[in-house]
Amino acid sequence: LSATALGLLVWWGAKGVIAGWASLGDMVAFILFLNMLFRPLRELADKFNTLQMGMVSSERIFKLMDSAGENLDSNTGTYTETTRKCEIDFENVWFAYKNEDYVLKDISFHLPAGKSLALVGATGAGKSSIVNLISRFYEINKGSIKINHRDIKDYELLDLRAKAGVVLQDVFLFADTIYQNITLRNPDITKEMVIQAAKETGAHDFIMRLPDGYEFEVGERGGMLSAGQRQLISFIRAYVYNPAILILDEATSSIDTETEAIIQYATTKLTENRTSIIVAHRLATVQRVDQILVLDHGEIKERGNHQELLKQNGIYKKLFEMQFDRVVI
Repeated sequence: LSATALGLLVWWGAKGVIAGWASLGDMVAFILFLNMLFRPLRELADKFNTLQMGMVSSERIFKLMDSAGENLDSNTGTYTETTRKCEIDFENVWFAYKNEDYVLKDISFHLPAGKSLALVGATGAGKSSIVNLISRFYEINKGSIKINHRDIKDYELLDLRAKAGVVLQDVFLFADTIYQNITLRNPDITKEMVIQAAKETGAHDFIMRLPDGYEFEVGERGGMLSAGQRQLISFIRAYVYNPAILILDEATSSIDTETEAIIQYATTKLTENRTSIIVAHRLATVQRVDQILVLDHGEIKERGNHQELLKQNGIYKKLFEMQFDRVVI
C-alpha cells in the first residue's frame, strides 16, 4: 500500500508540476507526509507480529505446565542405597523411540564398579540412547538394565537419578556467578568444597584470573566464558556433587586447544576409581579407558580396550586412522 500510494503521488504530483498548479516543494512535502502516515501503520503491523509470536510461545509454555509429567509404569520401586560403588549390566536390551524402529538391538555388556567404559561410533549409532536409559529417561522395550545386580525399575526414581552425574557437550550456565553455577544454589555445598573441587580438576587457576574470581558473572548461557571454560565449570559441578556413576556425553568435543590439556586432566581426575561411561567422537579421550564398545546402527560390533581394538583391524582402527591422519592412500 505504501509503495502504491507513493507511486500514485509521484505520478499525480509530476503532472501538477508540469502543468504549473503545484511546485516541486509541494510534491516533496506530500511524499514526507505519506511516510509519516504509513510509519505508525507499519509499527502496528510489527506489533501484531510480535503479539502472534508471544501467543505461540505462551501456548507452548502452558502446554508444558499442563502436562502430566512422567508416566512411569507400575513397576517403579522404592529401593534406595547409599553405596558409592556401582556396577552396571545391560542384558539383551532392545529400545526404540517409536514403535519397533529399534535404535538399540540386543545390547549386552558388564561394567564393573570403579571402571570406565567408552561408547564409540558414528552419529546415530545409539551412544546417547544408552546413557539416557541408565537414568530411565526412557523405558526399554526388551531386556533389563541392572545396577549392583538389581533392576533399575526397583530403584526409587530420585535415588536412581541422583547416582548419575552427567556432563553434556552443550553446557548450560545461568546468568549468575561461577560459584552459583557450580553449586546450583545447593546450601549443602560450601565455597571451600567448590574451591577444592576446582583445584582437583585443574580449573582453579583460570577462575582466579577472572576479575571477581568465583563471583564472576558469566552472563546469559555463559557468554562471558569460552567453550572450554564453560566445559570446565560443568566438570567442577559434577565433581562437587560426587556422583557414583559419571556420564560424559560428548563432553570434550567442543573444547578449544588452550584448555584441552586441562580438560584431559579433569577427565582423568573425574573418572578415577569411579564407574564412568564416556561417549566420544574424539578417540584421543578414550585411549585409557578399561573397555570400549564400538556401535554401529544400534549394535555392538567390536569390544575391548584401545590396543585390542587396533589389533582387530576393524571399525575402530579405521576411525582411529581417519582422526590421526594415518590412512594409507
